[in-house]
Formats: sequence, structure tokens, C-alpha cells
Amino acid sequence: MFDYATVSHGLYVGGRWQPSSEGRVIEVVDPSTEAVIAVVPDATLADAAAAVNAASKAAAGWRETSPRRRSEILRRCFELMTERAEILAALISLENGKALRDARSEVAYAAEFFRWNAEEAVRISGEFGLAPSGANRNCVLITPWNFPAAMATRKIAPALAAGCTVILKPASETPLTAYALAALYEEAGVPPGVVNVLTTSTPGPVTAAMLADPRVRKLSFTGSTGVGRVLLAEAAKHVISCSMELGGNAPFIVFDDADLEAALDGAMVAKMRNAGEACTAANRLYVQAGIHDAFADGLRKRMAALNVGAGTHTETECGPMITSKAVNKIDRLVQDAVVRGAKVLCGGAIAEGKGYFYPPTVLRDVSADAAMMHEEIFGPVAPIMRFDSEADAIARANDTEYGLAAYIYTRDLAKGMRVASKIESGMIALNHGLMSDPAAPFGGVKQSGLGREGGQKHGVAEFMEAKYIAVTL
Repeated sequence: MFDYATVSHGLYVGGRWQPSSEGRVIEVVDPSTEAVIAVVPDATLADAAAAVNAASKAAAGWRETSPRRRSEILRRCFELMTERAEILAALISLENGKALRDARSEVAYAAEFFRWNAEEAVRISGEFGLAPSGANRNCVLITPWNFPAAMATRKIAPALAAGCTVILKPASETPLTAYALAALYEEAGVPPGVVNVLTTSTPGPVTAAMLADPRVRKLSFTGSTGVGRVLLAEAAKHVISCSMELGGNAPFIVFDDADLEAALDGAMVAKMRNAGEACTAANRLYVQAGIHDAFADGLRKRMAALNVGAGTHTETECGPMITSKAVNKIDRLVQDAVVRGAKVLCGGAIAEGKGYFYPPTVLRDVSADAAMMHEEIFGPVAPIMRFDSEADAIARANDTEYGLAAYIYTRDLAKGMRVASKIESGMIALNHGLMSDPAAPFGGVKQSGLGREGGQKHGVAEFMEAKYIAVTL
């Protein structure tokens, strides 16, 4: 079994653990206690160059590895993650703060990307081919802090299935999971240099340096739309293919004819997965007039009853936010809504004491011009608005620059499908509070991103290029 104390203290480059070339480090903080739990290397431009060199050196061998062998290695990654699920879940809860139950779900979800892509690796059809000779597919993968395991495996697994080598830059807030998984990949048989991991406090310059290297031909990023725009501009300088999974502002629509209890169940999942720190989280809850009051009261009772505490405690249902900055942003959005007339049904104020906690909060009568209607809340706050007609619900749902996820609850399937077809979103859950699935394409429209991750062929295709060969016999 790998040693977390070892893997959390070194950059993973070319199959070797090493310090930053300048000896710099980044402190990793437990958001439940604000205590420093580890330090990791702070990668420099020289470290980035070393990672590209390692990935380039390993590229030819990995590309020529048979699909069957790549499949077997990916399957072994799945098996090892499954065997060590409790260890990985505990690590995620410690550095991220999410409740153990959420962390366990994340590990299962993250592992599934390896099983799914292990099966896809041997089913790549002739429609897709490797890049022209000599154009190695070295990929830079940038992941966020909110799902430190799943966001990495959702990118790494299809890249490896396609025969690419990768450099992963995890968020500096949650690097320990990425390093633990790197050791697991090595144990599963991933050759040195095929997967490299860098943490850095200067992501802009480090990423720009990697993108400027002509051997890097792919960038896959999950994070905010603002950062995504900057990365797209940088990648455009070098004509690099990009996959972007960016911000969201998901509407959650409940019609009068919905099953009230089912809608409340779905709202709790869609809103409170990872304590609301998810790009697919329900950000705007639109409830039709006839069911509005009952829904608001039911959600208030459920949210107020949640057990708030350290993510590592088994009884915790809502853990801390990732940083104090995140807490302050959430509170700013709540106070702005209150000033504009919103009524607080529960929560609504920063918790006292150590840790980056914000209580589960429900607001009603939130104004359309409130800031939280246009910004991702990224926290345990559920703003409820009343609507009257189907057309009104659709117009409000689409009144955003984002288009990642949306939720609809109704007993009328025809209406649900009709509304879903008019919602400007890459993913829609109908009478369902959780849409993420490795077998389904994940991604958005408008300012929520470019490309898709996961799904049958979609995820692997993002890391491949069409190759046309005209032959005269």
C-alpha cells in the first residue's frame, strides 16, 4: 500500500518524486480546523519544463502500447481505487472538508471513469485515428479543488485510453488526493512519465509555459469561466485544442404537478452535494405558485436539520467551505439578496468559531436582480423564487450567460420533455437530482464551456484527432 506521507511531499515527474527546483512549498489547510496538515512542492517553470520533457519521452511508448494493455492498466486503476475507497475518502474529507458520505460517493464515481474508459480503450473505432506521425499528444489537465479525485480521473482515464501522456495540475487547496492517486497509477502499471503531477502557487505562468511548448497539443480545464477565458486566449496563441468545463448557474424548476417529496429529495441532492460546492449545483430554485409555499417550508425543514461539522466526522452532512474567501463570498451574496427583499427561512449568517463554515440557508422571494441570480453561489444556500407559467419558467431559467446544468420536476413527461428542449443547457435532469455519470457526456453551452467529458466515445474523442488517408492502389 502506498505511503501518503511520502507522496504528499514531492512533485511526480517521470515516475519520480522530487521537490520543487527552488525548494518552495505550499501549505495545505484543513478547512474544518484551519490547521496546516501538509506541505507540497511549489512547482516552477523549470519543473513544468521537466514535466513536459517526461511526458514527451514517454509518449511514443505509451501511444504504441496496445489498446488491450492500456485497458488492463486502466481496469487495475479502477480496482485499486475501489479497494482503497475508505482511505481515499478520508483523505478527500480531510483536505477538502466535504462530508465523508460525499467523499465516498466521489471515490466511487471517480473510479468508474477508469472502468468505463478501460472498456472504451479497446473499442475505439476506425473513425478516429492517432495524430499524424510525430505529433505526440501531450496533454495539460487542470482540475479544481471541489472534486479532487473525480475531476482528475474524468480527464486522465480517457486521455490514457486514447494513448496520450498527461501533466495534471491539481488545485493547490487539494493536492494530496492527486498525489495519492499518482502513486496508485504507478502501482497499477502506468509507465513512468505517462502521468505527471505538478502543484504550483503560480498557475498562470506555469501553465503558459507548458502551453508554449509545441509538444503540448491539448488543454483540458475545469474551473471558473473567468479563468477559462484566460486559458483559451493563451491556448489560441499556439492553436492548442481545448476542452473547457466552466461555471454554471443551474435552474431547478418545480411545476405544480410535481411530486412534492420527490422534488424535495431532488433539491437536497442537487443543492447540497458537496455542500453546494459543485458547478452542477442548483443555484436558482423556481417553484410554481401552487406548490411554492409547501416546497419552501419543506426545504427549510430539511436544510435546518442538516448536521454541520468537520467532513471527517461520520455524522456530518454539511462540511466546511474550502476557504474563508469562499465563506465571505457566500455571505456577501446572501446579504445582498436580503437587502433586496429576500426573506431568510433558515441560516443566513456566518458561523462562529474555527473552520470555514456557512450554515445551510434557505431564502424565499429573492429578487431577479440579486447578485446570486447571476453568480455561482458555490455554497449551501438555496434561493427560492415563485413563477406562474411554463413560459415564465423557461424565460427565467435561460436568463443567464451560463448553460451547464438544469433540473425539472413534473409528473407530466410530455411537458418535462418540452421544457427541457427549450432550456439552454448542456445537461438536464428530469425528475432526478443527480445527473453526473461516466457513461454520459458532461459539459455545457454558452459560457459554461466547450467540448464534453465522459460518455460513449465523447470523452476519448476529446483526446484524439481525425486522420484522413487517401490511398491509390
